[in-house]
Amino acid sequence: MKQFTLVLLLIGLGLNAQDKYLTKSGSITFEASVPSFEEVKATNNSVTAILNKDNGEFAALALIKAFRFKNALMEEHFNENYAESDDFPKATFKGVLNNESNSINGELTFHGITKKLKDIEIKLKSPETNTIIMQGIFTVLVSDFDIKIPKIVSNKLSEKVNVNFEFVLIKKQ
Repeated sequence: MKQFTLVLLLIGLGLNAQDKYLTKSGSITFEASVPSFEEVKATNNSVTAILNKDNGEFAALALIKAFRFKNALMEEHFNENYAESDDFPKATFKGVLNNESNSINGELTFHGITKKLKDIEIKLKSPETNTIIMQGIFTVLVSDFDIKIPKIVSNKLSEKVNVNFEFVLIKKQ
């Protein structure tokens, strides 16, 4: 299923253009921690992403069950009760880079809901000829994605979720 989705993603960005950069090992970390309580933080190091350098189109795909927490029980609760990863197995982002402002605008789909995100500041580096490193951070609200936090734990989870990403994209030959 992941391969099929990747193929669709690549077709959607027009694979025949020459300046395509790709990774299957991108990293996304999110944190919804509250001071004085256990850290609520997870990382996914197997995110697929593609950048069309010609037109700035960018897309990323993260499988929800690939997010890892320090606490296995927290990971289980995340997948079963919050992300409902059996029903919503992936998160996607599709957007366009704005090179003048070093930002990206696009749409994030998570938990079956799509939200527009604007002016996400990004850092782009090209340490080697065929490599682009793209990094950034943005914040979303749990309520934007219709995720219900039970009252009993509502003081232990932040409504604001900070999302960090890093993609080391390699030019497709």
